[in-house]
This record gives sequence, C-alpha cells and structure tokens, in this order.
Amino acid sequence: CQLLQSSPASATMSSDVGVVGLAVMGSNLALNIADKGFEVAVFNRTYAKTQNFLAQNEGYKNLKGYESMKEFVGALKKPRKVLVLVQAGAATDSTIAQLAEVMEKDDIIVDTGNAHFRDQTKRAEELEKKGLRFLGMGISGGEEGARKGPAFFPGGTLSVWEDIRSIIEAAAAKAEDGRPCATMNG
Repeated sequence: CQLLQSSPASATMSSDVGVVGLAVMGSNLALNIADKGFEVAVFNRTYAKTQNFLAQNEGYKNLKGYESMKEFVGALKKPRKVLVLVQAGAATDSTIAQLAEVMEKDDIIVDTGNAHFRDQTKRAEELEKKGLRFLGMGISGGEEGARKGPAFFPGGTLSVWEDIRSIIEAAAAKAEDGRPCATMNG
C-alpha cells in the first residue's frame, strides 16, 4: 500500500472506490474490497490513523491513503464512488458535507450508517440539487462481515446502484448458490 501525502501529482484518478473512515468497519471493508482486486483509496479524519492502517497492511499494493479530502477524491476514477463509514449522525453529516465540497457532478456518495430512510431521502435530495448522486446502504455482519463479506442493503436510485454494484457484490457474502448478499431495496 502507499501512503500519499499532500501532493497534487499523487492524485492520479486510479482508484476504483474510496473509503472514508478507518475504524473497525471501514478498515475491514477497505481490505475486503482490496482483496477482490479493486484499487482502494482510503481517508480518515486523523491522518495518523490512515498512516497506521497502511503500515499495518503494507503488503497491499492496491491501497492508497491520502491526507486531504481533496486529494482523496482526486484519486478516484470518475464517476467517483465513496463509501462513508463514520459514526452515524453529526460525523456522517460533516463527512458528506466535506465530500460535497470537493466532488463533481455525477459523483456518488454512499452512506453505510444504517440511517432512517427519511434521513437518507433528505440527504439524497440535498446532494442531487448539487449534481451529486447518493445511495443509503446498510451493512450487516459486523466487523467479521465487513472483512470477509457482509450483507449489503442498498436503497435509493437504481442508476446509482448500477454504478457501484460490481464493487459491492464482489465484497458481499455469498449465498449457498453463489449469489451475492446484496439486494437493491428501492
């Protein structure tokens, strides 16, 4: 993995997906997605946590960490796809607001905080006014599920789901028949 400090040259739009929040769920989901062969950009509010995460997982060549939100977003392929795995409530609202400041039209923000659907609908409406796209997506399975394959419960606009579906289905737990445990819920 690479630790990329603030430098415009380091943000090369090479990552398939970004993960914001490197506590237990975010770090485990980032590793899960990286294990599936995707390029993963990671960001945490405290840069020391990003540095520590990458140092502990130095064998991953497809993990890259960033010090600033702007560089993190700049490292993502368009349309950019960001999974938000921070504490529900004010932290999520703050993170989404920070992302909205640096993301561009048609970029995607996915809130995984299991928020009430009315809150997710409000977020979607606010972000769509700015030209961004939004998906609320619950995750079930806890720490172990995030690392080995959780169940995902996305809800929102179908076109947003279609743009992130391949990444989510690859990371999801699989049913006995091999189908991913990820179902769009409207």
